[in-house]
Amino acid sequence: MGICRGVVTIGDLADDSVAAYFGPALPEPETKSASAASGPDEPDPSPAPSSLRDDDGAIRVELILEVSEVDPPIVGWLEARAIDAARAAGVRYGELSLAVVGDVQMAQLHEQYKDVPGTTDVLTFDLGEDLDADSIEGEIIICLDEAMRQAAERGHSVRHELLLYVVHGILHLLGEDDHDPEDFKRMHAREDQILTQLGLGAVFARGEGA
Repeated sequence: MGICRGVVTIGDLADDSVAAYFGPALPEPETKSASAASGPDEPDPSPAPSSLRDDDGAIRVELILEVSEVDPPIVGWLEARAIDAARAAGVRYGELSLAVVGDVQMAQLHEQYKDVPGTTDVLTFDLGEDLDADSIEGEIIICLDEAMRQAAERGHSVRHELLLYVVHGILHLLGEDDHDPEDFKRMHAREDQILTQLGLGAVFARGEGA
């Protein structure tokens, strides 16, 4: 599985960084994804974000879909499950932006911020400064194309694969990492613990044949 290792912190970001991803600061990729519905001379419409808060109003998740919706839909479902996952991970206060993109946009971001060519599954951007240990602020960008490939190969739903990426990003924002084998094992076990708590079972380990 190719879950991206590491997180980009606010100190690594330029003024026109992915912190402004939902605005015009990030240039549009030159090549449109296969799911683009606009004509060759027409700009892509700006997708309207979907936003959800938990019952206490302490955790807010915004979702922007830069690709076509899937079946079953992820809008509404992914924000709610992200809030549940954040709570399960120990988050008490959070502002989280999720962007679901295709291979073209993800490859652009992957090379720009990690200096690695090609697409990946998830990139996490920590935008918080001087936060409490149980607070997060950041953006998690996840790739639908990669999720579809991995879900087909690993035998579970695309929604579950996307949520795995979101949980991975939340754990990065809480300070966890997977650079070495022990950290890798511990972090992915924590992901599956959270997903099991949400009723999905061990999504990562299931795909690894565990």
